Amino acid sequence: MSDGTSRLEPVALAAHSRRIVESTAFSSAVFCLIVGNACLLGIETYTGAVHQWREELKLAEHLFLAAFTAEILLRAAACADRPKEFFRDPWNIFDLAVVTLALTPFARENTTLLRLLRLARVLRAARFLPQLRIVIVAVGKSLPGTASFVLVGALLLYVYAMLGWVFFARADPEHYGSLGRAALTLFLLITLDGLGDAVRGGLAVSRWTIVYFASFVLLGSFLLVNLLIGVVINSLEEARELEEEERAHETAAPPGGPEEARAVLLARIAAARRALDEVEAGLATAAGQDHPLRRPSPPGASVPRGPS
Repeated sequence: MSDGTSRLEPVALAAHSRRIVESTAFSSAVFCLIVGNACLLGIETYTGAVHQWREELKLAEHLFLAAFTAEILLRAAACADRPKEFFRDPWNIFDLAVVTLALTPFARENTTLLRLLRLARVLRAARFLPQLRIVIVAVGKSLPGTASFVLVGALLLYVYAMLGWVFFARADPEHYGSLGRAALTLFLLITLDGLGDAVRGGLAVSRWTIVYFASFVLLGSFLLVNLLIGVVINSLEEARELEEEERAHETAAPPGGPEEARAVLLARIAAARRALDEVEAGLATAAGQDHPLRRPSPPGASVPRGPS
């Protein structure tokens, strides 16, 4: 009996905590805490406000930290019957790391690190904004394609930077006097910033430099940028499909795992039995009122039937 009770305790704790965590009020309260934490960080950038309300701001920071600690404890309690599920969610790991580091003495003594950790709490708003969460997942999925884009862009910059050093090193050493300066100049040209001045300076050297600038703008500003946009859009579609699959899985799957589903089923069976007993008791009472002189038959006795 004690083993059964010890098994039901984590299930009951997880079920109760899960009802709290999955409620709309809890999500709204945590989101308001994140917004309030962001406002507190903004207020602390004003020196006058810090000097005037130093103690109040410090108290507010401690209250926010206590609230975020209680939140992560509730999320952990919601997975008390299946602890591995807690660590399968990347947001849970991120929240746990931010709260745990903020509680360490090293972080409390390091003002810069503490502010960075408090700033990281603002990023947790993405957990409660599905569209923003999709964008963040898309950015993560686009990293492999972005790495290939960076390699191609670096190769293009290197080739054109060497050509620019060959063509313009003497005429414009400020922008093309070395490989690094030429690469920096061309990197800014990808954004089309200062393109007119660069073309006019090149035309002062030779009219054929227009081919150099035109080909670089076509390859760098149009081709590479459009490729990067394509990679990001493709990753965005994958992230949106993944989000829809997770929602469908959460809707179809039972929220509490097999043990809680079994407990719920047993509770429903018990409720059905109680309802059936009440119906039988009501029928017996009604039959007794209709036949006051009739005694109930003993169990197992046959009921006489009339002539057919």
